[in-house]
Amino acid sequence: MMLGIPAALTVARGHLDARLDPYLGNNFFVEIDGLLVGSFSAVSGLQSEVQVTEYCEGGVNEFRHQLPGSVHYPRLVLTRGITEIDTLYAWYARVCEGEFKRRDMTVMMLDRRHVPVVWWNVKAALPVKWRGPDFDASRSTQVAVESLELVHRGIVKPILSRAAGAARAGREMIVEPVVDSLGNGDQ
Repeated sequence: MMLGIPAALTVARGHLDARLDPYLGNNFFVEIDGLLVGSFSAVSGLQSEVQVTEYCEGGVNEFRHQLPGSVHYPRLVLTRGITEIDTLYAWYARVCEGEFKRRDMTVMMLDRRHVPVVWWNVKAALPVKWRGPDFDASRSTQVAVESLELVHRGIVKPILSRAAGAARAGREMIVEPVVDSLGNGDQ
């Protein structure tokens, strides 16, 4: 199924020869369970990798078969300056007390006007490590930061996010359902 992009947008892009500069990696929001939870100085671990098993076939010495297996997601790490708002630490503290409440998250990349242009949904995140600030009296201008590491059940770039990117580029997008590691389709 093809998702049509307005012809005017496509023609305008072609005539104006508009540049498609990459977005800056310092302009983003994090949303947990539908609520913006503050600004962060860094988000890392937004990645996935398909584990590969090599299989040697008898009599075939030119190559090894590489068979795809399960998907691995590293921990997501959120880093920010410490403020009075301690929502994330409180969530981690409840996990330490045995209340294992997983939450869905969204990491949104913004354009220069602070409009979300690309986003990734992180499924069923759970904080497993908190790190507080390092104190050093010789660095009087250094901001005190904390970080929170989360395990999760997968990262999905929703179809609406992919379509928004294609529309901004003035391209048509082939819409195919994407299945995550749990067998769930796009939502």
